[in-house]
Amino acid sequence: MRAEAILRILAWFVVLVLVGAAVFLWLARRPAIPENPSAASQAFPAATIARGADLAAVGNCVACHTKPGEPAFAGGLDIPTPFGEIYSTNITPDPETGIGNWSLDAFRRAMREGVDRAGNHLYPAFPYDQYTRVSDDDIAALYAYLMTRPAVRREDTPNRLVFPLGFRPILAGWKLLFLDKGELPPRDDKSDQWNRGAYLTEGLGHCAGCHTPRNAFGALDDNRHFDGGEAEGWQAVALNASNPAPVPWTQETLQQYLRQGWNQTHGVAAGPMAEVTANLRFLPDADIEAMAVYLLDQMGSRAPRVTDRADAPAGRGAEIYAATCAQCHDAGKPQPFGGLPLSQSTPVNAPHPQNVVNLVMFGLPPADGEAAPIMPGFGNALNDADMVALLGYLRARFSAAPAWQGLDRIVGDTRSGRYRVTTLPANGIERGPANVNAKGD
Repeated sequence: MRAEAILRILAWFVVLVLVGAAVFLWLARRPAIPENPSAASQAFPAATIARGADLAAVGNCVACHTKPGEPAFAGGLDIPTPFGEIYSTNITPDPETGIGNWSLDAFRRAMREGVDRAGNHLYPAFPYDQYTRVSDDDIAALYAYLMTRPAVRREDTPNRLVFPLGFRPILAGWKLLFLDKGELPPRDDKSDQWNRGAYLTEGLGHCAGCHTPRNAFGALDDNRHFDGGEAEGWQAVALNASNPAPVPWTQETLQQYLRQGWNQTHGVAAGPMAEVTANLRFLPDADIEAMAVYLLDQMGSRAPRVTDRADAPAGRGAEIYAATCAQCHDAGKPQPFGGLPLSQSTPVNAPHPQNVVNLVMFGLPPADGEAAPIMPGFGNALNDADMVALLGYLRARFSAAPAWQGLDRIVGDTRSGRYRVTTLPANGIERGPANVNAKGD
């Protein structure tokens, strides 16, 4: 009887699992929205298209949806994640391989709920968990802009994800846990400018997508908002009171950095941030000012933390610094073409050394077709031991923070390619509007 009872319990367990799976799949299913064959040929007001261009710049859409050297917005960019490789999709108005037969309703559902026209759940590498906050009018303007871009026929590249994450209905469970749908309500206790900055930063700007840590499921950790994160092999610094910049940001310096990708006291944008600022430079001044107001409120005010221990212990690191770094960083040549004094360097003062490892190893490559800041990479000139010695010296001399732990491992992993580091020109134009004509001019 005991064996029969166990078998009966197991049978009921299997039945319950199957019923639960069936219910889950039924709930996860989303209907297709019918094709709209005339979607790509409809006319839009010029003012709406222009506003959509600004919104696309805020969202940095071209950076993820353009593979370097290929047409804008045609997709195919490999986006590495802890769960495998995700390839961005074609969002040009091609009717067969892009979104040319998507209605505005289909586009809105993708932005708000992460579901494509055919009813497939989208992976949150497309940040719909933040785009859900965008207003109906702005979604319509962004739609108008994308539907008036040149149509490009390019089949989407299949994702390569660990099992069973290639099974898209699983994403319905992820959304149930982590997707908080709806627009961002304005705060009555804040100014209109602050609310505008919050709307741009927390919505289309999706700044939290890089600058907030993620949990084991790849969702943003709301309890550590703007506490720093990771993107494409770079550390995105904290944008709250933990911001490690030795010189505190001001309204003027942050506006210049967002607009131009550099500032005299903070240096130049590097890595993915170079593309962000390459796009933001097209925004109206009022939007840049609003974003700066909001971000400064998140960071708060504090005293400078500039450190230069000229009497730091000499050794191999000091010798390498004198031979490879001092001629630029101690020369006093102004930004953006001079080397920032490293006492003002955020990467040198950051809690994690990854960004300064990337900069020393790979440098800042030259821009394509216009004058831009450049820094040579020293990865071929310095071995791992030299890199560790140099970085340890930089931290000891130009920062009051504790020494970095695990430098040798981080340097080795970066050189080996274990960390897939995206290196871009300091003005970010490789996939930015200057190169791919994302503004449609």
